[in-house]
Amino acid sequence: MLQFESRHRPLLHPYQFLRRMLRSIGASAALTVFSLGAGMLGYHWTEGLNWVDSFANAAMIFSGMGPLQPIQTDPGKLFAGCYALYSGLVIVLTVGVLAAPIVHRFMHRFHLEDEKDGSD
Repeated sequence: MLQFESRHRPLLHPYQFLRRMLRSIGASAALTVFSLGAGMLGYHWTEGLNWVDSFANAAMIFSGMGPLQPIQTDPGKLFAGCYALYSGLVIVLTVGVLAAPIVHRFMHRFHLEDEKDGSD
């Protein structure tokens, strides 16, 4: 999905770069929606919360804020701990997926300028 051009290829046209960014945004959005859905299911099954409360708790954990309601059951506590660890990793992954095209474009332009100067 995130196949980047090699340093000897020309810089992507802005429209192609925009498509690459949109793919990254789409992948990040899909991962976020999947993760929130998993959190909602976990809170619904382990704590017996309704769907709105499950969403609110999953969103708060996913954003790093913590749950809204105290967790009552042992399975709920285990789920909340695992979901919090998972959420932290997903946030890092999402930022990486979003930043990769931008960082790559910057580095690619930097290398193209080096080749023009003959310092390759």
